[in-house]
Amino acid sequence: MAPSAEDIRKTVESYVETVATGTVDDILALFAEGATVEDPVGTEPRTTVDSLREFYSVLEPMKQTGELRTLRIAGNSAAFHFSLVTDLGEQKFEIAPIDVMTFDDDGKITSMKAYWGQDDMVTLAD
Repeated sequence: MAPSAEDIRKTVESYVETVATGTVDDILALFAEGATVEDPVGTEPRTTVDSLREFYSVLEPMKQTGELRTLRIAGNSAAFHFSLVTDLGEQKFEIAPIDVMTFDDDGKITSMKAYWGQDDMVTLAD
């Protein structure tokens, strides 16, 4: 049975929140076994738990806020636009990627592709 739109919505909302403020274990709990992450698109996909842990662990110590801007759900997939603001004390940076995810029957992420480039990272004025 495919995940419900509500299950997918909850996973996406949890993803945005935990990427901003959660631990690497919180983030990894949202993924199904064997999940893949291509972030940004065009880079080598991460295909193991260890590679996902390494990728997301850099976010854990950062002071960040996340906001889900738009979400579209179709079948077992979702596309969404969100922003992530990183506060480095003297400067704040924002990136607002578009992510595309697929989900298993339990609403866990089976794949994630993030669409963004270096030009999409902006410095925010105080």
